[in-house]
Amino acid sequence: MKKSFLLFLFSLAFSLTSFAQQTIVKGSVLDGTTGEPIPDVTITIEETGQTLKTDAKGEFSFTQNVPLGEQVLKIEKVGYVTKRYPIIVNEGQTVDISGMTLDFDTSDKKDLFIISISDDNLNSEDDGLTDNISGLLQASRDVFLNAAAFDFSATFFRPRGLDNANGKVLINGVEMNKQFNGRPQWGNWGGLNDVQRNQEFSMGMSANDYNFGDLAGTNNIVMRASKYRRGGRVSYASANRSYTGRVMASYSSGLLEGGWSYSVLGSRRFGEEGYIDGTLYDANSLFVAVEKQLNDKHSLNFTGIYAQNRRGRSTAITQEVYDLKGRRYNPFWGMLNGEQRNSRMREIDEPILMLNHYWDITPKVRLNTNIAYQFGEIANTRIDNGGTRLVTINGENAYLGGARNPDPTYYQNLPSFFLQDANPTAYDYQQAYLAEQAFLDEGQLNWNALYEGNATLRAQGGNSLYAVQADVIKDQQLTFNSILDAELADNIRLNAAVNYRSLKSENFARLEDLLGGTGYLDVDFFAEEDDNSTISDEVAANLAQSDVRNPNRIVGEGDRYKYNYEINADVISGFAQAQFKYNKVDFYIGANLSQTTYQRTGLYENGFFQGGGNDGSFGDSDKLDFSNYGIKGGFTYKVTGKHLIDVNASYFTKAPSIRNSFSNARQSNATVIGLESEKIQSIDASYIFRSPIVKARLTGFYSGFKDGSDIGFYFTEDLAGLGVDTGDAFVQEILTNIERRHVGIEFGIEAQITPTIKLKGAASVGQYTFQNNPNLYLTSVDFLNRSDIDPQVTFGDGTTNLDGYHVAGGPERAFQVGFEYRDPDYWNIGVTSNFFSNAYLDVSNLARSANFTSDYDGNTFNDYDESDARDLLKQEQFDDYMLVNIIGGKSWKIDDYFVGFFATINNVFNEQYKTGGFEQSRLANFRRMQEDQSRDNGPIFGPRYFFGNGTTYYLNVYLRF
Repeated sequence: MKKSFLLFLFSLAFSLTSFAQQTIVKGSVLDGTTGEPIPDVTITIEETGQTLKTDAKGEFSFTQNVPLGEQVLKIEKVGYVTKRYPIIVNEGQTVDISGMTLDFDTSDKKDLFIISISDDNLNSEDDGLTDNISGLLQASRDVFLNAAAFDFSATFFRPRGLDNANGKVLINGVEMNKQFNGRPQWGNWGGLNDVQRNQEFSMGMSANDYNFGDLAGTNNIVMRASKYRRGGRVSYASANRSYTGRVMASYSSGLLEGGWSYSVLGSRRFGEEGYIDGTLYDANSLFVAVEKQLNDKHSLNFTGIYAQNRRGRSTAITQEVYDLKGRRYNPFWGMLNGEQRNSRMREIDEPILMLNHYWDITPKVRLNTNIAYQFGEIANTRIDNGGTRLVTINGENAYLGGARNPDPTYYQNLPSFFLQDANPTAYDYQQAYLAEQAFLDEGQLNWNALYEGNATLRAQGGNSLYAVQADVIKDQQLTFNSILDAELADNIRLNAAVNYRSLKSENFARLEDLLGGTGYLDVDFFAEEDDNSTISDEVAANLAQSDVRNPNRIVGEGDRYKYNYEINADVISGFAQAQFKYNKVDFYIGANLSQTTYQRTGLYENGFFQGGGNDGSFGDSDKLDFSNYGIKGGFTYKVTGKHLIDVNASYFTKAPSIRNSFSNARQSNATVIGLESEKIQSIDASYIFRSPIVKARLTGFYSGFKDGSDIGFYFTEDLAGLGVDTGDAFVQEILTNIERRHVGIEFGIEAQITPTIKLKGAASVGQYTFQNNPNLYLTSVDFLNRSDIDPQVTFGDGTTNLDGYHVAGGPERAFQVGFEYRDPDYWNIGVTSNFFSNAYLDVSNLARSANFTSDYDGNTFNDYDESDARDLLKQEQFDDYMLVNIIGGKSWKIDDYFVGFFATINNVFNEQYKTGGFEQSRLANFRRMQEDQSRDNGPIFGPRYFFGNGTTYYLNVYLRF
C-alpha cells in the first residue's frame, strides 16, 4: 500500500513537472477598428514555419515543438495588413500575446485585383486564345504571383505557360470549373468584389485541404456569412478598360444573437464601350449569404449568387486592318438608329444556389458537406447570312439565297484583295484606293444594309436573308461533395473528399432577331454549293435540312434552329491526403480517383448525318467513359528559420473536356477517334528565403503533357494533299496524341528597406514547346458526298509536324522591378517596370501536315523549295516590349467611417504591342502560301493578332463603415 501511494505521488509530481515545463505560445487577434475577434487568421512562427489559424473567438495556441529564444510571429489574412510580432520564448513558460490587432487593408489593392482579373477572364473567348490564368492568383501574397496577377496579366502572361483549364476554382469548397472546357467562368461571380476577399490559395500541386488540385493551383473563395467582418461598404469605380463605371454596396452583420449572420451585396457595371470600340458592358450582380449556427457543432450556410452580364465582344485583326484602323478597332459593331450595336454579344445568366453544412465532430475533426445547383445559359450572338427561300425548278426543290459576308474586314473589302496580282494595273490601284477610303471612312458593320436586304425580300414574299443568331449553352448542374479535415495527431492531418457532379447541357442555335424580316428558312443553303458533288438537287435539298423530321421549317424570333442537342455528363471522384509536420521537415502525400462519362443526345436529325448512333445525329451517341487517377507528394525542409527548400511532384491523368470529345457536336454524334485521357507529370523545387526585411523565392519547374487533344473549326480554300480538287470546305480539325513540355524558372523578391519603402522584383524564364508530331485529321460535310475522299481526311502519315514549335500563350519571359511607398499617414504609391519577350504566334496545324507539300496530283510540288518552306513555316516571335504601371491610394478615418480612393494607371507610356494571335489556315500549302506571303502589298490571309491596350486607368472611391 505504501509503495502504491509513493508511486502515485511520484507520478503526480512527474505529471505536474511535465505540465509546468510545457512551452506554449498563445494569444488572440482582434479587428483594429471594431475590436471584434477575427477567425481564420493565419499565425506562423517564422523560425519553424509552423502555422495554424485562429478559431471563431480569434484565439490560437502553439503547444508542440515550440522553438525557444527570439522568435517572430507573422499574422496575416486576406483583406488585412500583414503584421509581424517579435516574442521571446523561454523553456517551460507560456507566452500570452492576447489582443493583437489587424487593420483593414485601406489600400484596397485586393479590390482592384479581383475586378481586373475577373474582367480579363470574362473577356476570354471560347477558343482559349485570349484566356488568362491569373484569376487563380488573387488570394496569394507570394511576391512573384502578385507581380503575375497585377502587372503581367495584361499581356496574357500565363505562369508556367498554363491556362485556366489547368487550375481549380472553388466556392465554399465546391468546384466551379466548367465541364465543357475545364475553365472557370468568371462571369458567374463577377462584380462581387467585396465578398470575395476571404480566399485560400494553394500554389501548384501543393497540399490542398479541399481538392486534389491541378498544376496552376487551387483557389477556394469562402463565401460564408459568418466569415465576413461586420460592417458595410459603398464604392464607385471609373475605368476605361472593360467598363466605364461600377457602383457597389455591401453589408455584413457579423455574428448576431441567436447564432445568425448574413451578408448582402449589389453592384452594377456599365459602359457604352471599353478600351476597344463597340464593346458594350451591362452587368448586374446580387449576392446573399445567410448562416445559422445551430449549436457548438453544427452550422448551416446558404449562398446565392446572380451575376448577369451582357457585353460586346471584339476579335483578332490582321496587320493590314491594324495599320488602317489602329488597335482599338472592332469590326463587330455598327451604328443603327444613332446608337452603337454590336453583332457579337456575349450574355451570361447562370445563377448559383449553394447550401453548406459545417460539422465540428470533435475539436480536431471537421466535416463540411455541400450541395450546389447552377442553372441558366450563356449565349453568343453573330450574324447569320445564310438565309434562303425555297423554290421549285423543273419539278425539283431548290433554294435561292445566301448572302455575301457582311463583315467589314472580309478580305474582298480590303485594299490587298485588289492588289493580289503580281503586276497590278492602274485600275487595280484605283479599286484598292477606293476600298481603302471606304474602309477608313466607314469600316463598321452596316446594319441598315442588312435591314434593307431583308425588306426587299419581304416585299417579294420571301424570308429573311440576314438574321442574328445566338449560340446557346443552357446548363443545369447539380454538385454534391463532402470534405473531411481531421487532425489525427498534433503533427498529422488527414484531408479527404468525395465529389459528384451531374450536368445536363442543352446546346442549340436560337434566332434572336429577324432584322425586319418575317421568318427564316431552317436549311443550310451552302449545302447545295458543292460544285464537285454528283448528287441530285433533290438529294441535296434533303441534306440541307437542319432537321429532316421537320423539313423546310420557317422559324421566328426566339425559336431554336440549325442544331439542337443535349450533353449529359457525370463525374464522381474521391481524394485523400495526409500532411505531416515536424521540426525540420513537413511533407504530404495525396491521391485521387475519378470516373467521367459523357453522352450526346441529338434532338434534330441533321440531313448530312441521318439516323442514330455514332454515324448519325439523332438520339444517343456512344457513351464515353474515362477512369482517371493521380498521386502527388512533396516536402518542405527547414534548413533554418530563414532558409527553406520546398519540393512538389505529381503524376495524374485527366479526362478530355466535353468540347474536345465530339468532333462535330452541332451536327452529329461522332466522337473523336483515338481520344484518351491526358497524362500529366510535374515537379517543382523552390529555395525560399524569409527574414523581417527580405522575402524571396526561386523556383525551377517542369511539366510534361501526353495524349492531349484539341479541336479547331475554320474555312480553308484548298486541300491539295488529298490529290483531288476539293474546292472550299469548312472543316473540323482534330488533333490527338499531343505532347508538350513546360520548363523554366521563376523568381520573386521584396525588401522592406525602411518602414515605408519596399523594393520588389520578379522574373519568369520559361520554354513551352511541343514534343512530338500529333495526329491530325479533318472532317467536313463537304467530304460526305465524295466517293474519292474519306469522311475522316488525313495527310501523309496522318500527323502534323509541330515538334519543337512553341505553345502560344503569352510571353515566355517576363521581368519586373518596382517599389512601393506606404506613408504612416495612410497614403501609398508604387511604380513597376515590366519587360516581356519571347511571345509566339499560334501556328497553323494544317500547314505543317503533308498537305503543305502536295500538289493536286498527290505528288510534291515541282517548284517546292526547302529553304523557302522553312521561312514560310517559321513561327513568328513578337517584338519585346516594356510596360510601366503606377498604383496609389489614400484613406481617411472620420469618426467611425473610412473614406478613401485607390487608383492605377497601366501602360503609362502607351506602348504598342501584340499579346497573341494565330495563323489562318485558309491557304495551307506551299504554293498558295508563298504566293500570298510574297505580295508587295502584304498578304490577303495574313495572321490575325490580338493587340494590347494602350494607357488605361482604374479609379475606385469608397466609404466603409
